[in-house]
Amino acid sequence: MAVAAVLGCVAPVLAAGAAHAESGAAAAPVRLDYPITGTTHLAGTDSDLALGPGTLKTSTNLTTGALTAQTLLPDAPGSFKALGIPVTVTTEFIEEEPTTGTLDVRTGEVSTTSHLTLRLKHLKIGGIPTPVGPYCKTKTPAVIDLDSEPGFNVFKGGKLSGTYTIPKFEHCLLATPVINSMVPGDGNTLTLDLDQASAPTDPATS
Repeated sequence: MAVAAVLGCVAPVLAAGAAHAESGAAAAPVRLDYPITGTTHLAGTDSDLALGPGTLKTSTNLTTGALTAQTLLPDAPGSFKALGIPVTVTTEFIEEEPTTGTLDVRTGEVSTTSHLTLRLKHLKIGGIPTPVGPYCKTKTPAVIDLDSEPGFNVFKGGKLSGTYTIPKFEHCLLATPVINSMVPGDGNTLTLDLDQASAPTDPATS
């Protein structure tokens, strides 16, 4: 959908939302979907993972500015070197609960918090498949806080970025101590690029 079409459908609602926010009256949630791509830099392995293409499905209460979202990302294959040995692994991002956050309807600034479990699979060390089993994942979800960067536009999209900590992994068979010596830790960065918004094609869900 073109930006002009989205503006025509949603801009009056946003304007009404700002007025409702001042009056305290309730406003209907506005739902928008964003195509997303991105990159996360893993500090422990000094490597980058390309994210997407995926979809960020948002619903925003224009009275309070509260938003919820569903983050849909495909598995991300990645590679790095450990002591000079090439390692490849695929990461699955499992959203454990809806993303929450806020939209400032006056400035368009967005802040979000997501809880994502990282599951590892298809691990190869030196080209040799290394079993990790079907349940190799972080013990707890990674808590990822993102904020909109300058130039972000609720209709045209833009960048959300932040840092996060990767928790320890469990249930990775004999590879568990190896993985936990390299991957977990803080200082990881994540940037999501949101393309222009479109009205959702699926029915509204409660």
